[in-house]
Amino acid sequence: MDRAEIGNRASKFAIISNVILITLNSAVGLLGGSSALVAQAADNAGDLISNLVGLWAFRFGLKPADTGHPFGHGRIEPLVGLLISLILFFIAYQIFQEAYSKFLMIGSLRAPSLFTAVMAIVAFIINFFIMNYLFTKGKEINSPVILATANQKKVDVFTSVAIFFGIVGSHLGYPILDPILAVVIGFLVIKTGFDVARDNINDIMGKVPSNKLVSDIESAAVSIKGVCEVHDIKVNYMGPYASVELHIEVKSNLSFKEADEIADNVEKTIINKIEIITAAIVHVNPSKEE
Repeated sequence: MDRAEIGNRASKFAIISNVILITLNSAVGLLGGSSALVAQAADNAGDLISNLVGLWAFRFGLKPADTGHPFGHGRIEPLVGLLISLILFFIAYQIFQEAYSKFLMIGSLRAPSLFTAVMAIVAFIINFFIMNYLFTKGKEINSPVILATANQKKVDVFTSVAIFFGIVGSHLGYPILDPILAVVIGFLVIKTGFDVARDNINDIMGKVPSNKLVSDIESAAVSIKGVCEVHDIKVNYMGPYASVELHIEVKSNLSFKEADEIADNVEKTIINKIEIITAAIVHVNPSKEE
């Protein structure tokens, strides 16, 4: 299964799960008198919008390089990842607003039907499954937008747990437990929003590559006959892909043509062996060991 198929399938799973959750949460919330479930249905609607935007971004990012975008269109993914972080901040604001209104009404709050607690468990199971699936597939294809969607689902997992304990707590005579848990979840949503924003900003700004990626690039380069040493490796991330610039050292008595052939072989080997790398610029220097 190629990257396009994996990403499309993951995005569609997220969309379908949110459609199911919107339907169930709104129906059970209205029938069972749970404003928390109705609010979560509204949250799922926001997730659905971001899923649709994310699917568009993923497909747009697959467009090949052209004259206007010589490195491709992959940077659209971290940009949409930033948009998802803003949506998370807005969700946190809504959670705090709802919690504040419940604190004001604490003396007159009525416990929702216990059946709504069952719905909270169902929502937890669906969200937990989709979250793990999106994290797995997002890491597999190195997709910023799918990983951001997975973080969004992580928030829904926490929210479902909070709703469940809030409903149970209200039946045990502790209605204040619901808004307190909502505040805790609100801060978790803010933290997730900051994490998503940080990861995508680092991607756009040119984060330091992992030691494994640097090691893989070095190994691919030195595997070419004639390469004495590799240094000054710089990786430029472009959403799910990256380009690399590096210096190699060759024997100083080689002709220009021989050195150029070695550089070409290094470039092709790095691109072929390392999936994330789609372009390589190789600078040739005479060996300092001679």
